[in-house]
Amino acid sequence: MQTAGEPIDGVFRALADPTRRRVIERLGQSAASASELAQPFGMAFQSFSEHLKVLEDAGLVTSRKKGRVRTYALSTKRMKLAEDWLSTQRTLWEQRLAQLDDYLIKLKETRS
Repeated sequence: MQTAGEPIDGVFRALADPTRRRVIERLGQSAASASELAQPFGMAFQSFSEHLKVLEDAGLVTSRKKGRVRTYALSTKRMKLAEDWLSTQRTLWEQRLAQLDDYLIKLKETRS
């Protein structure tokens, strides 16, 4: 079980914002420069760069600087943390719903 302050917390905080989710979706196609990523959002570059920092701090993206251009790419390790957590939760709830379904069927049979 994960506890507060673990890497997965930062992943979910980063993914909670729609701008950052769109950046992740865009980087799923290919690496891109910060200015390429910022273009569709119509916000000040300084504001947008804060989104990139959150994503990088959460370990969802990596960056490298070549000259004056900073390029970002996806980093899948932290995304895997979220995927694994969600998969575990899905399995748990599917089991609980199956148990509820069984209980309701038995309850209906006893009343019939």
